[in-house]
Amino acid sequence: MDEIEVPSFFLCPISLEIMKDPVILSTGITYDRMSIENWIFLRKHNNCPVTKQELTDVELTPNHTLRRLLQAWCTLNASYGIQRIPTPRPPVSTSQISKLIKDSKSPKLQMRCLKRLKSIASENETNKRLIEAAGAANFLASIIRNAKRSSDSEVLEEEFELTKPEDEALSILYQLQLSETSLKSLVGENSEFIESMIHFMKSENYESRTYAVLLLKSIFSVVEQAEMMSFRGELLKEIVHVLKDEISPKASKAALQVLIYLCPLGRNRIKASEAGAVQVIVNFLISHPSDKRFSEMALTVLELLCQCAEGRSDLLKHGAGLAVVSKRILRISRFASDRGVRIIHSIAKYSGSNSSVLQEMLQLGVVSKLCLVLQVDCGSKTKEKATEILKMHSRAWRNSPCLSTAVPSFYPA
Repeated sequence: MDEIEVPSFFLCPISLEIMKDPVILSTGITYDRMSIENWIFLRKHNNCPVTKQELTDVELTPNHTLRRLLQAWCTLNASYGIQRIPTPRPPVSTSQISKLIKDSKSPKLQMRCLKRLKSIASENETNKRLIEAAGAANFLASIIRNAKRSSDSEVLEEEFELTKPEDEALSILYQLQLSETSLKSLVGENSEFIESMIHFMKSENYESRTYAVLLLKSIFSVVEQAEMMSFRGELLKEIVHVLKDEISPKASKAALQVLIYLCPLGRNRIKASEAGAVQVIVNFLISHPSDKRFSEMALTVLELLCQCAEGRSDLLKHGAGLAVVSKRILRISRFASDRGVRIIHSIAKYSGSNSSVLQEMLQLGVVSKLCLVLQVDCGSKTKEKATEILKMHSRAWRNSPCLSTAVPSFYPA
């Protein structure tokens, strides 16, 4: 490749690499299919990368002429190690997808059709959008709901299939990366869907548990907060179990994100605390001491839970609760420090009447950490919270040897 010059019109304007499947956008510019699909469908841009024109039509037309030129050029330069670009598969049609969905309703054909549907979805983003447009989301959801009903009403028999239809349907549903409208319809029209996700999270199939919590993360990112009040406490209990079991980093992050979506509501904070969320998250922080993203998300959930009495009580009951939070301040990121100080603020404000709590904060170095927050660049709001805490309990901590001589001047007489 270093010895030959690649014609510029063979290069994708996004990736700057040789195109494998050139397609023309409505603006007339040619891109590699994977690059432009990622631009439009994954990164959610609605304009042409080159012309900046707004896209009113996202249909991608194969550029057969350029592809044939590309393949001929590859053949001519085979001696330089250039491999011929294979001819892409013809795009799947809506009628093909509709037939697959129809055939999937037959028990004998269901598993084979689902596997084919999964294979089509994995090929490119356009196929995913076509599958979604054909109504696959509600159909797949119906397989999942029906399986949940069957398991509730029948004695489970021994099965020799490694993957059941409902597991396959769940994986396809997540793989489709559904639009906001389709995600909302799963909850709005299919009232049993969340119950089905609870059912999957209870299973011994770790892959299905992961897909269930990932799908819940997507759903809760678009539903209104008012709709989050109606879910049973069992949902939060199973989310906490997924986090506790540490199935995979992906599942753990999704579980934390679901808690972040649900716990701004007071009753959900209480349900999560009753499910043991605080203890699980503190232990999680202990086992992931240096992971920035995990720490930020875990501290965000803890800050929400400490806004209720049950959450604060659970944090204080955990032998390492205060110490773990204090240790994250000024060690991970400004965001983590802010959340850590907010947690300490909740404890100091609502549990500070207990002298043993104040003494523990002093012994664990929480007070000296707060003093350090005032001296470094960590955000004005974080400093304000730290100052409030120190002023709040100035009499209890004023004569402590760990305080610098400069800090008492902030205290009221």
